[in-house]
Amino acid sequence: MKIAVAYDNGNVFQHFGKSEMFKIYDVEGGQVVSGEVMDSNGVGHEALAGLLAEQGVRVVICGGMGAGAQAALEEAGIEAVSGAEGNADEAVEKYLKGELVSAGMNCDHHHEEEEGHSCGGCGGGCGGCGGCGPHIVLEGKNAGKTCKVHYKGTFNDGSQFDSSYDRGEPLEFICGAGMMIKGFDAAVVDMEVGEVKEIHLMPEEAYGMPDPNAILTFEIAELQGSEDLTVGQKVYLSNSMGQPVPVTVTAKDSNTITLDANHEMAGKELNFTIELVEAE
Repeated sequence: MKIAVAYDNGNVFQHFGKSEMFKIYDVEGGQVVSGEVMDSNGVGHEALAGLLAEQGVRVVICGGMGAGAQAALEEAGIEAVSGAEGNADEAVEKYLKGELVSAGMNCDHHHEEEEGHSCGGCGGGCGGCGGCGPHIVLEGKNAGKTCKVHYKGTFNDGSQFDSSYDRGEPLEFICGAGMMIKGFDAAVVDMEVGEVKEIHLMPEEAYGMPDPNAILTFEIAELQGSEDLTVGQKVYLSNSMGQPVPVTVTAKDSNTITLDANHEMAGKELNFTIELVEAE
């Protein structure tokens, strides 16, 4: 079996249709035996399904995917697994272990639910990936425009948690559409192209405060697969919409396991240096 991952510098690329590279994994007996990076040759969106099918790919893992691309993959007999993030090799391992659940049609970039920011499913009005239109919630010169920004995110102690500069590619999103955390979106909405702005966000403007109701304890016998999990491990549960929800194992004993569904940035003050590269 072959698995393809939308690929960018070792990580899962967050827009299937714009992915310039795919890493193709050969899998035998549930184990990865080889991996090779393939150039998409400028082919985009639905046409990628044919390209991947020619390579014998049976599963595609990516961040976000629109309805057209999902339908094209299905027609080509390729399983689509969206909603993945982070290291590409680890995403494949999670899939093979049954720990990676597809979000279906979504528009996931580097937004609210990722290290810096994510729109999750299309129900909230995300835009930019097809299948749903943006609902603009801010006012300003850039509201509703597709913006490209470079940014660096740091904690108050100066340590860096994320940077588009390090990846060599700006972040693209629709300003004011709720794709970004509130404080980040509000900072960009009135910026000029070429402007660099530094902002300090309190938790209420970023990921909020930790919610005690998001800490869940289950009987191990009632949660299939939990017997193999360890404290500190990050896995996915499915919500009522069938979308993956990242959780962290915080405690475990012989009978119960505790999972924390709060974002890892919840309760933290964040600092960003933002450079507006483009707004159209």
